Amino acid sequence: MEPTEDTLKDLHHRMVRIRLFEEAAGRLAEANRLPGFLHLYVGEEAVASGVCANLRDSDQISSTHRGHGHLVAKGGDFNQMMAELMGKATGYCNGKGGSMHICDLDLGMLGANGIVGAGIPIAVGAGFADKYKGSDNVSVVFFGDGSTNIGAFHEAANMASALQLPVVFVCENNEYGEYTPRMTTMNITDVVDRATGYGMPGVIVDGMDAVAMWEASGEAIDRARAGEGPSFIEAKTYRFYNHSGVQVLGVKYRTDDELAEWKKRDPIEIHEGRLQELGVMSADEIASVHALVDAEVEEAIRFAEDSPVPDPAVLLEDVYTSAGEAN
Repeated sequence: MEPTEDTLKDLHHRMVRIRLFEEAAGRLAEANRLPGFLHLYVGEEAVASGVCANLRDSDQISSTHRGHGHLVAKGGDFNQMMAELMGKATGYCNGKGGSMHICDLDLGMLGANGIVGAGIPIAVGAGFADKYKGSDNVSVVFFGDGSTNIGAFHEAANMASALQLPVVFVCENNEYGEYTPRMTTMNITDVVDRATGYGMPGVIVDGMDAVAMWEASGEAIDRARAGEGPSFIEAKTYRFYNHSGVQVLGVKYRTDDELAEWKKRDPIEIHEGRLQELGVMSADEIASVHALVDAEVEEAIRFAEDSPVPDPAVLLEDVYTSAGEAN
C-alpha cells in the first residue's frame, strides 16, 4: 500500500521530533546539565517512526537503553521526557528512572531498559496478555543486533512463535554492540536468519528509509493483529553518535570514512528529498516543521529546569521493596 500525503508528513514530523530532541539532549549532556548516561537515537529515526506510525495508543512497545526515540515516535511528551532526563519530579517516572527507564504506560510504551535484551520478554508477555484477553492489540519490541546473542531473545522468540502471539520483533541492526562490531560476535551475515529457527517469517528492511519501514512494519502489524502470529524485521541502520552521549571517550572503534558514508544516507534528508520530489512539502514548509519542533524542545528544557527535584520523602515510593525494621 502506498503511503498517503498525510502519512508522509506524519513520518517526517516523527523523525524531526526525535532528531531535535536527541540533539538537544546531547548538547545538554555535553554541558553537564543532564545526570547519568545518555544513549542517543540519532541516525535511526526512520525505524521507530516507520513502525510507530502503524500503531494505536493501545498497542504496546518495549524498548532498549537507547529508548528516547521510541517514546517520541509513539507520541511522548517532550516536557515529561526532558524532566525525566534531568531527574526532576515532573518527569515520566518522577525523576527516578532517568534516560534508561523512561516510559509512558498511557501510550503503551512499557519502558526503556538498561539491561540488554530485557525488553524482549516484556513485549512477549504483553502479547501473551493480549491474546489471553482476546484483544486485537499488538506488541512491538525494539532491540539491537547484540540482543539476539542472549538467552532472553531465544526463549521469548520461541514462546511467541509456539503460541502464535501478536508480537513484532524489530531488530535495529546498527552493526555495533557498544564498541564491538557485530561480525565478531555472530557467524551469520543477516540477523534475520535467526527467525527461521523459530518458524517465524522475517524480512530485511532499509532502516534509513522511513517509508520502507512503514510498509514492512505495517504488513507485520496487520498480520499480528489478524491472529497470524509473530514476525521479525531486521532494520539495517546506523547510529551517528557514539554508544553513550556524543563523545568517544578515547575509544576509536569506527573509521571516519564509515561514519561519513552512513551519514550520506541520513534518514531525514532522504525523506525530505522525497517530500519535495513528490510535491508533498516545500522547502519552506519543511523548515517550518523544524522551527516549530525546535520551539517545543526549548520549552521542554525550560519546563524541566524550572521543575523541582524529587522530595527525599518519596524515596521508597514506586519501588518493589523497602527496608523493614530489623527483628
